[in-house]
Amino acid sequence: MKQNKKHLLLSPSKESYEEKWGKTISYGSIALIGLVVISIIFFLTGKGLALFFKDRANVWQFLTSSNWEPSHNSFGALPMIVTSFVVTLLAGLIAAPFALIIALAINEIFPKWFGKILQPIIELLVGVPSVVYGFAGLILVTPVLRSIFGGSGFGILAAVVVLFMMILPTMVSMMVDSLRATPKTFRTASYGLGATRWQTLHMVVIPSAKGGLLTAIVFGMTRAFGEALAVQMVIGNAALMPQNLMSPAATLTSVLTTGMGNTIMGTSANDALWSLAFVLLVMSLVFNILIKLINKKRG
Repeated sequence: MKQNKKHLLLSPSKESYEEKWGKTISYGSIALIGLVVISIIFFLTGKGLALFFKDRANVWQFLTSSNWEPSHNSFGALPMIVTSFVVTLLAGLIAAPFALIIALAINEIFPKWFGKILQPIIELLVGVPSVVYGFAGLILVTPVLRSIFGGSGFGILAAVVVLFMMILPTMVSMMVDSLRATPKTFRTASYGLGATRWQTLHMVVIPSAKGGLLTAIVFGMTRAFGEALAVQMVIGNAALMPQNLMSPAATLTSVLTTGMGNTIMGTSANDALWSLAFVLLVMSLVFNILIKLINKKRG
């Protein structure tokens, strides 16, 4: 009897078994996700470099030439790279101040009951499919731009407006969370020193949440850079170097979505599209590294 009690006391408990299985499942899931990510990176790297190793295309010409005609073995990706950066930067620069103002209003100015109503609406807009934004741009934005500036209405400006509408809710949602993470004692101390609400926001709250605010901006720009369908519907899809904001152009993602189904696997034209995908992957990794650096500095 005593030996049985001693055995029960020394044997692992039910909770320890559950903890062990929980750790096993968690580590297994992490390993699976890591394996999938590494596989994607290796796959895209192999496919993306085939144009230069198999088809003997020149890397420098690929990055600096503006002539994109895969059917004639001319692979100049510069127009798409420039357009992708221009559209992303413009959308991010326009959305950032609007997002900050809205986030400050929700967190610091509006009554709490109104903020509790407004924030779920904004978070709901984050999950709206990109095709809806693209369709809204096609039906609403391009006719307005056509009536104001003339032309077809399709071009860089239309894509910027659509991306602005897409990334604004994402930025606002992340900025609100960042502002709410600022300790209330900072505000109390500022008010105790005689600072006004605007001085507290400008000198205390915003600097304290700077890391999170920058992360929201970069994250929004990352989404804009990788967006395909919404941009494709309004940008005009012309693989030309942009001349002005109303000129039709093409981004990396829009060329990929329009061209991938029209090429034969293994041909130079198809390899060129994989090279564009590889460039897109590299830039996405750069954006993610930038977010990590901002969070590290924040910590």
